[in-house]
Amino acid sequence: MEELTSTSIPKKGPSVAAIPSVERRMFLRALGLTTVSASAFLAACQNSINDVAPKISGARISAEGVSFGEGDFAILNYAYALEQLETAFYMAVIEKKTFPAGSKEEMVFKDIHDHELVHREFFKLALGSNAIGELEFDVSSIDFSNRREVLNTARILEDTGVAAYNGAGPLLTNSTFLTLAGKIVSVEARHASLISMILQPGGALFAGDYVVDNNGLERPLTISEVLGRAGKYIKTPINPASLLALESSNS
Repeated sequence: MEELTSTSIPKKGPSVAAIPSVERRMFLRALGLTTVSASAFLAACQNSINDVAPKISGARISAEGVSFGEGDFAILNYAYALEQLETAFYMAVIEKKTFPAGSKEEMVFKDIHDHELVHREFFKLALGSNAIGELEFDVSSIDFSNRREVLNTARILEDTGVAAYNGAGPLLTNSTFLTLAGKIVSVEARHASLISMILQPGGALFAGDYVVDNNGLERPLTISEVLGRAGKYIKTPINPASLLALESSNS
């Protein structure tokens, strides 16, 4: 299963009841920061964005669709879009009750949803007025009653997310943004490994040849490859021209 289409997912917040003060408490767990360092890190992100803002334009909407902006803004918005997609997918899994209530799999998917939600909200907060808007998604082709299909979809999404960060990370010029991407991609890799182990307990799926090369390094994906997998599930028209130009200029 290499696809992920769905019921239309409206623009809304978390559906899981228990996520109080997510911006504060979940930052610490998901990004490995203390209360003080979390505030300092977010401030550093905002300062970096303020330094870059006069020189690089942020996201905008045109007849061709949502633009990701230029330079580092484009990469951060690219990551923000992927985090929106992952959050929407896990929200749908929880709402469709794919796994029995109280089961370990349900708990795992709720935890992963919470992490993705934090990632999404972190990018939104850090980017401020330079952020793209909330995107809409269509995942109606997924059979949410089929446990294995849902797990495979989650695996593909997480593997794609990890490869996307690793592919786009070298395009970032700001060290604070690169640190942020490194912290988030490590969490995404944990998700990917956990889901692979649920699919194939004791197997090698979590580090198969399709994600790890002969040098023991993660295989990155280009922006075109990532959008080829994820773009079909994004209902909102997007215009990746600035992203592709940035990637091409650095190849």
